[in-house]
Amino acid sequence: MIYLELFWSFFQIGLFSIGGGYAAMPLIQHQVVDVHPWLTMAEFSDIITISQMTPGPISINSATFVGIRIAGLPGAIVATSGCVLPSCLIVLTLAFVYYRFRNFRIVKNVLLQLRAAVVSMIAFAGLSIGFLAFWHRENMPTAADLAHTDWIAVSIFCAALWVLRRWKKVDPVHVMLATGVLGIVLYTLSPVWGWH
Repeated sequence: MIYLELFWSFFQIGLFSIGGGYAAMPLIQHQVVDVHPWLTMAEFSDIITISQMTPGPISINSATFVGIRIAGLPGAIVATSGCVLPSCLIVLTLAFVYYRFRNFRIVKNVLLQLRAAVVSMIAFAGLSIGFLAFWHRENMPTAADLAHTDWIAVSIFCAALWVLRRWKKVDPVHVMLATGVLGIVLYTLSPVWGWH
């Protein structure tokens, strides 16, 4: 039964992950945190971080990690297969349709509208992870939560964002390694310097 649930959950993620890995994050969160409480929000955030550090798309890496966590190696194979199958079928179908009808105005309009939806999905995923990183909560922080802002996390976020915008060709892996080292140093020194 768990294999069927894993396959169906990640099949849905693969089916509706229009726009790639970042757009899939809210779908993955919904399936593995909300629908099936396989992970907590903190564990989900860790999975996304690990998925970013390993080669391959976020949704496939997440499927593999969740599958292993829930049902071992067979679970990883089932979840990953569920995630990949819709993409294969959709790409084959869309390639045929696109090359046959690409000059039609309606096809161009549909693609333009899908871009807007993808941007909103990426923004939603980013905000959810940001709330967890800065205020250690899953939802929008309240006024009381603002007093407990994790300023070290905010500083690291701002520094990483500045580096990524300033040097657009910088390797994201280098940024992640540098922010990881910076985080270790700052969080280690924060009690010494009286930071909270």
